[in-house]
Amino acid sequence: MPDSIYLRVPVEAVTLGMYVHELCGSWMDHPFWRKRFLLEDPDDLRRLRESGIREVLIDPSRGLSPRPALVPEAEPETDVAPEPAAEPVAQPIPARRSLEHELRTARRLCARSKQAVMAMFSDARMGKVVDAEQAVELVAEITESVLRHPNALISLARLKHADEYTYMHSVAVCALMIALARQLDMDDSLVREAGLAGLLHDIGKMQVPLAVLNKPGRLEEHEFASVREHPRRGVDILIQGRQVGALVLDVCLHHHEKLDGSGYPHRLAGEQISLFARMGAICDIYDAITSDRPYKAGWDPAESIRRMNQWCGSHLDEQVFRAFVKCLGIYPVGSLVRLESERLAVVMDQHVESLLTPTVKVFYSARTRAAIPQEVLDLAQLKGRERIVGRESPAQWGFGNLESLWSGLDRRRGSLFDG
Repeated sequence: MPDSIYLRVPVEAVTLGMYVHELCGSWMDHPFWRKRFLLEDPDDLRRLRESGIREVLIDPSRGLSPRPALVPEAEPETDVAPEPAAEPVAQPIPARRSLEHELRTARRLCARSKQAVMAMFSDARMGKVVDAEQAVELVAEITESVLRHPNALISLARLKHADEYTYMHSVAVCALMIALARQLDMDDSLVREAGLAGLLHDIGKMQVPLAVLNKPGRLEEHEFASVREHPRRGVDILIQGRQVGALVLDVCLHHHEKLDGSGYPHRLAGEQISLFARMGAICDIYDAITSDRPYKAGWDPAESIRRMNQWCGSHLDEQVFRAFVKCLGIYPVGSLVRLESERLAVVMDQHVESLLTPTVKVFYSARTRAAIPQEVLDLAQLKGRERIVGRESPAQWGFGNLESLWSGLDRRRGSLFDG
C-alpha cells in the first residue's frame, strides 16, 4: 500500500500495533505531544480512548491495519493537496470573551503548553531534531486565545514560578509576539511566524548547563559567556530541523541585540536590527522582568512598562514599544494602582479605546491602611469622578498575592500550570 494512503478509523477501533498518523481534532482534546507515533503502550491506548478525540488516521504501511468491518466506508485520506480555491477563504475571528471567561481556558492552555514546550526542549537538550510542525499547532491555539481576549493568557503566563521559567517564558513571549504583530496590523501569516519565533526564540538555552540557567546568584563571567551563546546555539538547533523560516531564525539569533550596538551576539545597531528582532527583544524583556527568577522577584507590570520606556532609543525601538503598550496598557492587568479617592486597586482589564481608564478592583484604603469591601470599577464610566493617580509597589505595601484578586487563582498553592 502506498505510503501516502491513510485510513480514518473511529477511536474505538484503534488497537495496539497501529501507527497513528494524525489525531483528528484539536490538540487540546488529547494528552499526546506527538501526533504521529506507533501505539505500543496500553496506557497510551487507554488515554486515547478517554480523550476527546473521536477519530484517528492510521498508516497501515507502518503498523497494523484495522479490521475491515470497523473501517468506515469512505475514501482513503491522502497527502495529495486539493486544487487551491480561486480566492482564499478568510478564517473567522473567534468571538471576544470576557477576561474571566478566557482565563479559565487560558489556564488549561498554559498547562498543556508548558508540557509541550518541556517535551520539545527536552528533545533539543538530548540532541534530537526538534519537530517544529508540532510547535505550529501550539502557536495556532495560543493565537486563538489572544484573539478571544488579548490579555488573558499573557497575564496568566506571567505568574510562572522561577523553576518553570524557561518553559513558560517561551509560551508568554509567543503570546506577546502574536498580540504585538496584530497591533502592528500584520497579516495572518506573519502573525503566525511571529508567534512561532516567540515560542522558539530561547531554544538555544537547552545547550546551556542547567546549573548555570538555574543559578540563584550572580553569574561568573565564564557562565555569562555560556549564556550569551544561546542565540547561536538556538539557530543551529533550528537549522538542523529544517522546518522554520528565516524570520524565526532571525528572532532566535538577534533578540538580544540593542539599538546602540551593545547587545549580542553580533553587536548590531540601528537599522541593522530587523523589525521582528526588535519585537522579539521587547517581548522577551517584558516577560523576563515581570517574572520571578531564581535570583530576583519580578517587577510589577506597570513599573516594568515605565522602566522599559526609559530604555527606548538606546536599547528598544520606541515606535514598536508604543504599539506594545497599546497591547497591554500603561497599567497592564495585575498592576497595583492608587486612585484619586486614596483607594488601592488592582487592574482587571483594559479599555479598548483608552489606556488610562482600565477596569479595576478596589480592595484597600491607603488613608486608613485597612482592607475595604472589594468593588469592580469601570474607570471609563467614572470620568471626572475617579481616576488613577499613580502606580504602587505591591512589595512596599506587603501584598503578596494580588493574583487572586484579578485571576481568581492562588499562586501560593503551587504552580498554576500543572493541569
